[in-house]
Amino acid sequence: MGFLVLQEQDRTEHVATEKELAEAKKNSWIRIPRFDYTPSERLRFVLSGGQPHRASEWTDTPGRSLEDQLAEIVQEVTLPGEAAELRRLEEIEAARQKHIRREAAMHEARVQYAEAYPVRHFEAQEAASRHAPPQLAEYVSAVRNRVETMPPGHTRTEAEAWIDWAATRVERLDPLSTPPRLPASPNHEPTTSGRFSGTGAPTAPDATRTGQSTKRHRTSPPRSG
Repeated sequence: MGFLVLQEQDRTEHVATEKELAEAKKNSWIRIPRFDYTPSERLRFVLSGGQPHRASEWTDTPGRSLEDQLAEIVQEVTLPGEAAELRRLEEIEAARQKHIRREAAMHEARVQYAEAYPVRHFEAQEAASRHAPPQLAEYVSAVRNRVETMPPGHTRTEAEAWIDWAATRVERLDPLSTPPRLPASPNHEPTTSGRFSGTGAPTAPDATRTGQSTKRHRTSPPRSG
């Protein structure tokens, strides 16, 4: 807040001197002042800044000096300060309530996410079961029957390695291959980074390396036993 103390001035009628009259008669642009101002013993106190409560200016009057008005001046300085402090506390409380509401909303969102996570996991299992048709298992079985007729050697060993990988893959694709259970909490869900790191998954055996042509493999029925 700003404080300004001014000294009041008394105004009296100006009596023109002979010199002023002569100069005004000689020069038309000269104007003789109408009043004289002299400093007085009165003071004026001006308060700026903040919202005024009663007044913003006080001055000496014949019936009341400025010293007698100091209590009002002090109160006028105190009230805006108290109002500003009240606004500050209200802003702090509003920010605290906003933080509480935000934390409550985040907690509710985490609860809803944790409740919805098993549902999404269940839907993903059902979708996976539809994307693992029985034809894959039948194809792996046909390849296994074909490989069993091959003579021992490096080629058969590689083919059997592919069969082991393919059978494991088909089993993973089918959610019914393992007992159902609730998924882990999403807050402690293991990451999938590096799941397929290292060497890549083995590919299907080359038909030419197994000694069978692709055409014969696809058209010949699988052997039993």
